[in-house]
Amino acid sequence: MFNVGDKIVYPMHGAGVIDSIEEKDILGEKQSYYILKMPGEVKVMVPTAKAEEVGVRNIIDKSSADAVIGVLEQDETAMDKNWNKRYRDNMEKMKSGDIYEIADVVRNLSFKQKEKGLSTGEKKMLNNAKQILVSELVLAEHSSKEEIEQLIDNKINTSFMMFRSEEVQPQNIVNKFIPFDSTSTGTEE
Repeated sequence: MFNVGDKIVYPMHGAGVIDSIEEKDILGEKQSYYILKMPGEVKVMVPTAKAEEVGVRNIIDKSSADAVIGVLEQDETAMDKNWNKRYRDNMEKMKSGDIYEIADVVRNLSFKQKEKGLSTGEKKMLNNAKQILVSELVLAEHSSKEEIEQLIDNKINTSFMMFRSEEVQPQNIVNKFIPFDSTSTGTEE
């Protein structure tokens, strides 16, 4: 059971605050609902009796937030080469509501985007996953949306360069294909 003012996560929607608990008569059935105030002034109603069943949970604490940020600092995990299978796998991670899995999706798709780009569907998924991640970290870290977005971008850029720097940086083509002749002085005689 959650209370008014609790900071919670609603899978696939992100983190928000319970604004109120209200009785509503919907389709002739009277039920109690959590009224969740989500980012962007969106309000969502979740039946109190089904909240845990649909995956509503408390937001993570500060130490867990640090661990989630640590996920962004790691190398990407193995992903299927087939975009359709990869999309389904990532969607399952997001539906789980597990913030570590969502951070994994954000990092992996961000790496893939930097390497060779994403399909339209995967771009949308990356944006959704990032929004969910940002919404929870904003509440857990007591920071602004802009600060958390910048933190995520910095962590991903740093880890991408650390784990992909050899693959991304071009080799010196001149030294590779044109051997340096040490007997030549570089001047004509």
